[in-house]
Amino acid sequence: MKEQIAKNINILGDFCGKRDMEALSACNLQDKYGWKQADVMVLFGGSILSGGDVLANAMKNRVAGKYIIVGGAGHTTETLRKKVHENYPQIMTEGLPEAEIFNRYLTVVYGVSADYLETESTNCGNNITCLLDLLEQQGIAFRSIILCQDATMQHRMEAGLRKYRSDDVTIINFAAYKAEVITCNGQLTYSEDIHGMWDIDRYVNLLMGEIPRLTDDANGYGPNGKNFIAHVDIPEKVKMAFEELKKIYGEDTRKANPLYASD
Repeated sequence: MKEQIAKNINILGDFCGKRDMEALSACNLQDKYGWKQADVMVLFGGSILSGGDVLANAMKNRVAGKYIIVGGAGHTTETLRKKVHENYPQIMTEGLPEAEIFNRYLTVVYGVSADYLETESTNCGNNITCLLDLLEQQGIAFRSIILCQDATMQHRMEAGLRKYRSDDVTIINFAAYKAEVITCNGQLTYSEDIHGMWDIDRYVNLLMGEIPRLTDDANGYGPNGKNFIAHVDIPEKVKMAFEELKKIYGEDTRKANPLYASD
């Protein structure tokens, strides 16, 4: 039973946590897209700390021309504040928006900083619209963009951008981490340590909350529902994994918090 639960969690994780290449590098970009550098790379503040590590490594490898961190305050912000300050006491995080927290982390740990910070957005939807506003305000034209978000929300972030820029921009997904859930001594655990990773129950809760959002029906976020994102096709095996997990976890999916809704 536990093995099947782990398998189903990993099916959802692989679907939600899109990565379009094995590693972010100039060589991989050249091989897949024909150029060594994207115009822009964006880290979204809903990510766990490993997202900061991904961005720092990308900056080291010069995979983009401009680097942006997006995120004000949302449902994951307080967790990020606590995690960063607990692990790096010299970084004061109280009251800070996600983008500023990650930028301080980059500065303290890696000695680098993003080119631009967006600090007003509160959810995945206005993460995208506020990002596009910032790019326009700064006069940054782009035809290619790397998106890095928490793996649970990566697919939705891409769909959010596709709603506005589906025809003229190459979108490259690189989720902040790739988690594999396994069983050990009869318990669910991760196959390897991931920096700042959610506990298993929280990870499952976030994943379970994504499938109804990505489902393009009256209750979802797609064109047939709230119209926050572009249409997403959900494979049958993902639907089946979700339904099987519902038998174990019930309707324990993350509900949208009206506190962070867009106007």
